[in-house]
Amino acid sequence: MTQAADAKPVGGGLCAGRVVAVTGAGRGLGRAHALAYAAEGAKVVVNDLGVGLDGTPAPDSPAAQVVAEIRASGGEAVAHGADIATSEGAASLVAAAVDTYGRLDTLVNNAGFLRDRMLVNLDEDDWDAVMRVHLKGHFLPLKHAAAYWRAQAKAGRTVTARVINTSSGAGLLGSVGQGNYSAAKAGILGLTLVAAAEMGRYGVQVNAIAPAARTRMTEATFADTMAAPRSGGFDAMAPENVSPLVVWLGSGAASDGVSGRVFEVEGGRITVMEGWRPGPTADKAERWTPSGAGETARELLARAAAPGGVYGAS
Repeated sequence: MTQAADAKPVGGGLCAGRVVAVTGAGRGLGRAHALAYAAEGAKVVVNDLGVGLDGTPAPDSPAAQVVAEIRASGGEAVAHGADIATSEGAASLVAAAVDTYGRLDTLVNNAGFLRDRMLVNLDEDDWDAVMRVHLKGHFLPLKHAAAYWRAQAKAGRTVTARVINTSSGAGLLGSVGQGNYSAAKAGILGLTLVAAAEMGRYGVQVNAIAPAARTRMTEATFADTMAAPRSGGFDAMAPENVSPLVVWLGSGAASDGVSGRVFEVEGGRITVMEGWRPGPTADKAERWTPSGAGETARELLARAAAPGGVYGAS
């Protein structure tokens, strides 16, 4: 059993009294997050549709297993098996929290799957399926949770709500063979920035993580780096390494305007990603000719920082 599962919930934990919904929480990162929140005293809504790696139906329901782990450790949790990439399913996720525990304080958007292909071989259905689960599956729970929190704020109640979205290094840099996944994960970053700007007035903070960990989704892509624990026993690729930051971001302790940020998390490393910022620029104050624009672009590129390498590019 993982360290997160072994830890007993503490009455004075970092998330004591908070109600947290985690999507895709039956396995991997989502499971680690759910267990870590419970260990810090949160009541957890464990969402998982119980599908395979490619999004097709699977025979088991891992959400119930995670709920059983949490309850065995003395925590409180309830399973939710609806499809959060539908409006009805996303609304029912919020309702499950409110109906069971009387409130919702934190939403962790984590659900996803892969259908990897090189662009020339990528079917439209594979594009749509990944966009639906990753991007729409972030938007709809966020929309319904935000509506709930806005209503609470307008009713005069104090809201200390948190959203943690899940992007990826593929969304930051791109990843060969993952055009659909990279585009969806980049879209999640844009959604995070907009949600943080729109919902701050209601007491909602929205951030994103770009995690690297050993899960069903990454074991094939990063096979060479998914090694066994290093000497000393630290497993740098364990999904449980990502959860402490996610728990903090979802707690009331993450105050003072911690919002609209993107964190890369891997092993024992946390990095604040600084995103797109203006680099070298030139302003002629009149229209360029094509050759003049090209010459200036080359001069600017010579002064600009080199972009990060795309994952899987030679």
